[in-house]
Amino acid sequence: MADTTQPAMTTQFTMGSETSCSDGPCGELRRVVVDPIGRVVTHLVVEAPYGRTTGRLVLVGLVESAAGAIRLRCNLAEFEKLEYAEETQFLQGASGKWGYDQEHMLSWPRYPLGPGAGMTVGTPGNGMVGLGLSTDLGPQEVIRDRVPAGEVEVRRGEHVHATDGDIGRVRGLVVNPDDDHVTHVLLDEGHLWGQKQVAIPISAVQGVEHGVRLDLSKDEVRDLPPVDVRA
Repeated sequence: MADTTQPAMTTQFTMGSETSCSDGPCGELRRVVVDPIGRVVTHLVVEAPYGRTTGRLVLVGLVESAAGAIRLRCNLAEFEKLEYAEETQFLQGASGKWGYDQEHMLSWPRYPLGPGAGMTVGTPGNGMVGLGLSTDLGPQEVIRDRVPAGEVEVRRGEHVHATDGDIGRVRGLVVNPDDDHVTHVLLDEGHLWGQKQVAIPISAVQGVEHGVRLDLSKDEVRDLPPVDVRA
């Protein structure tokens, strides 16, 4: 059985929490970046609702408080100078008709309009008409989350797996504000036990790549004591 002890004071990072700078709101908490070896939160990913602006990687040391909403120790101008939380990469290669080897080609995808561009809706031969978008676009851009080397990110909605099956999805993380170590993983509403708030001690987590994997069974998770989360 995992150790369920917890520090006297903890801070909860709930995905979707409103986040503000010293001079105004800057977005919502979308993801948390964790050092999987030390099990320490290193960054928060904050972006405006509905993806209106590119998110920023916020060092956890910039968090002033997280009592419900998150408040940062920076102003909006300083926030906008933080590193982007996403990066655009380009897939190499195309059909080879350009006269260059694939590894030498990188390009921004273009969608030319006009007669004969050749993209159709539906399956070939079904009588659907072309929309004028080329299907031979060559290399494509790919937008990826930016995560510092050696670290992993945890999103709301990640699956949580007990030893005997899936038990729910991640709602957020609880950390010790003294050292930013993760103490618990919070299950989202709609898990196996209805509205009961379930906090899983980090000592029971075996990994966070491709979902949160536990060394506890479903029954052991159900019997965990409640956690007192105080900012």
